[in-house]
Amino acid sequence: GKGFAIGSAALVSLALFGAFVTRAKLEFVNLLSPLELCGLFIGAMLPYAFSAMTMKSVGVAANKMVQEIRKQIRAKREGKGELDSNQCVTIATDAALNEMIAPGLLVLLTPLIIGFLFGPKAVAGVLAGSLISGVQMAISASNSGGAWDNAKKYIELTGKKHSAQHQASVIVDTVGAVSYTNLTLP
Repeated sequence: GKGFAIGSAALVSLALFGAFVTRAKLEFVNLLSPLELCGLFIGAMLPYAFSAMTMKSVGVAANKMVQEIRKQIRAKREGKGELDSNQCVTIATDAALNEMIAPGLLVLLTPLIIGFLFGPKAVAGVLAGSLISGVQMAISASNSGGAWDNAKKYIELTGKKHSAQHQASVIVDTVGAVSYTNLTLP
């Protein structure tokens, strides 16, 4: 499943890159040219910056959720209120909308700004760099996530379900799921 999704996203990105090169009437893309090479480096950084921003956003949202849950549990213990899952859904929804503005703008505005400042050759470098870097990152995240999941399953199969190793593997598997989701979003 994941491999096919990554492969199809890579092919679509490559097709869009080809469409850009054709539409911009670039005869060739010379990645040894300073303009294209600088664009390539900027593009190669984009998936990492995007992923860092989305992971930070997940952390911010999770922290808000934990604070709300603690507040509700404290209020319930003191007899001053009931648990309200709707408030948690509101926090998650608000965070999903508000926290993705900056990463979305990064992805949308970088090619536009590079294009206006340096022209289509630099944009071709940005697109090529982000394509190569993003595909590599997605494959790496997918393989890492699978390895973490398999480690957890192995620990469960060896009868150590409630051990410290199992607790650690559950945490790593959960972090891996969040990382994989964030790294393969676009």
